[in-house]
Amino acid sequence: MIISRLRQMKIFFLQKYNPKNDITVKEVLTKEEFYYFDKMGNYDKIHSFNLFLKVKKNLLLKDDISYLKLALLHDSSKEHASFWERMKQVVIKKSKISNHSQKAYENFKDINPTVAELCKIHHEKSSDEKMIEFQKLDNH
Repeated sequence: MIISRLRQMKIFFLQKYNPKNDITVKEVLTKEEFYYFDKMGNYDKIHSFNLFLKVKKNLLLKDDISYLKLALLHDSSKEHASFWERMKQVVIKKSKISNHSQKAYENFKDINPTVAELCKIHHEKSSDEKMIEFQKLDNH
């Protein structure tokens, strides 16, 4: 877990999202969905695009467009949260981003109800094998 947090810190402070990735993202998302992806902060775009690449390679998930979209959009309502706000969420489980899953649901419920529901439950314990696999990828 410490190595994972250090990796996140490195990404947050040192890496920049490559806007050329938007070409690939736009092949997967609708214009309405891309609007929310485009509003994301640098860290969340990098994380989401990297997760998308993992999902795209995953035997169980790669052919499910909803999970490809979920990878790109699951953290779309974290609203440029600071590194400290993210650490607060990790340590005490309470911060400005505590309800990001519900906010994402609200954003997508009229655009893509399936993805909205997946966003809403992406941190919840699940018995669905696809969601379990997604959560494993998201946590690494």
